Amino acid sequence: MAIMYKADLSPTKAELIARWLPLQQWMPAAADDANLQLLGSFRFDDPDGEVGLETHLARLAGTVAHVPLSYRGAPLDGAEPGLLGTMEHSVLGTRWIYDAAWDPTYWTGLAAAILDRMPQAEQFFAVNGGLERAPETAHIDSSGTLDAELPPSRDVTPTTDGAVTTVSAGDIDISIFRVIDTTGRIDIEPALTATWAGQSAPVQIAGAALH
Repeated sequence: MAIMYKADLSPTKAELIARWLPLQQWMPAAADDANLQLLGSFRFDDPDGEVGLETHLARLAGTVAHVPLSYRGAPLDGAEPGLLGTMEHSVLGTRWIYDAAWDPTYWTGLAAAILDRMPQAEQFFAVNGGLERAPETAHIDSSGTLDAELPPSRDVTPTTDGAVTTVSAGDIDISIFRVIDTTGRIDIEPALTATWAGQSAPVQIAGAALH
């Protein structure tokens, strides 16, 4: 379960993503010529309740990008290349926002979603001492096998080839597709797929492969 706050953010998530996304080598060069549109998002649970794990699906200049972010209350050692910036949160204070590809907590959640079909986190807003369910804006599904053996959590060093970022854990390569093929082609099995408003056919956003 992910608990969120109706808080003031400075800069906003959209502003951080809009600054960062056109600078990535896997985004088309024309992507810095248009306004960012956030299409939907989903979250994974951090079992320790310390790290916010939120994945955004965003359109920029006709390209749909897969943007997983992690939100932390302190800097993450070794993840400096993945830092989008800091955000002032009116409830939680200063947050360090990372490209989640550099965050081992994210890869643990992603592996569980792909291999063990762990569902996305239910999202709630904290309101007046209670909880109010947040609307689902994107939905994920997996072709993985339940009760699969998950790779161990560890420090990660992601590698990017084209528009696919991969981390190796044991004998498993876990990959995120940075640019989404909205035709629904599946390139790696088992696959993690997503749908959102305007995209009813599942599209691959991540996958896992043995090596």
